[in-house]
Amino acid sequence: MRISATNRGLLALLALLVALFGALLGGSLFSVGSLQSMALQVPQLGLLSLAMMVALLSGGLDLSIIAVADFSALVSGYLLVHLVPTHPAGLAVASQIGALCVGLLVACAIGALNGLIIAYLDVSPILTTLGTMTMIKGLAIGLTHGGVIAGFPPLVLFLGNASLLDIPVALIVLLLVAAPIAVMLNHSPFGNLVAMIGSNEPAVRYSGIDTRRVLVRIYALSGLLAGLGGVIMMARFNSANAAYGESFLLVTVLAGVLGGIDPMGGFGKVSGLLIALAILQLISTAFNLLGFSGFLTLTIWGATLIAVAGVNLLRRHLQPLLRRRPS
Repeated sequence: MRISATNRGLLALLALLVALFGALLGGSLFSVGSLQSMALQVPQLGLLSLAMMVALLSGGLDLSIIAVADFSALVSGYLLVHLVPTHPAGLAVASQIGALCVGLLVACAIGALNGLIIAYLDVSPILTTLGTMTMIKGLAIGLTHGGVIAGFPPLVLFLGNASLLDIPVALIVLLLVAAPIAVMLNHSPFGNLVAMIGSNEPAVRYSGIDTRRVLVRIYALSGLLAGLGGVIMMARFNSANAAYGESFLLVTVLAGVLGGIDPMGGFGKVSGLLIALAILQLISTAFNLLGFSGFLTLTIWGATLIAVAGVNLLRRHLQPLLRRRPS
């Protein structure tokens, strides 16, 4: 299988960081506890990053993914705590799965609302999703009074904290979701349309394709993936709250850009995103073991985002010049 130049660079960076932090921390970085901790933390961020990736590929941005994830978790959590226990024991598992599906449908509906506003009212993705984020978060805080919904059944906790053959179930969920998303984006008509819209939406529209319907589907998918991230967060913490995961928004954008997704849209691969997530998680875990402040980690991540964006911009300006050079 051919590895892209972007992925080769990311793998080289990952190997360099492994060698560097391994020399500084010795075996503590790769102890069973550290590896399991990293594997437990990546899935929720990974699913949210996939939600952001879909929007980025279309040339847009979805700032509402964290609010959607939290609201979806609150809806499912409310049903699990207040309605599911009233069902007979024989229907317990089915009702729990149903409660999670309701939360996912709500997340998908919010994403579709984003798409409708962007596509049919011609409002920019940044303004649309910023407005949706504020609206949904305000609604969530108003309904819960900022409180926490907690005490979920074993099935939910299994998704967030259990392991199969020493592999966290949450990580398995991430991989099972990422694989079909990768196939869909790279080898399906819908994936081709996403990339084409990200590259040049007016040209796609003038060719006779209804880009508005595609945009609605794009943001509905983004909402659904955000909802899945919310399920993993609520399962991981055994609680749901309107303010969980707020620091993840920056990291989802950073993971996408670092993973080779063009912030202007049109290009990017799930494999690059996953490698970028591994790099960011390795840095976070290593800094924690070294005793550095979590704020320093955020500082490094922010600086990395600026650096990667600057390199991409420089490359975009240099490519025409390099093509003009005589051979």
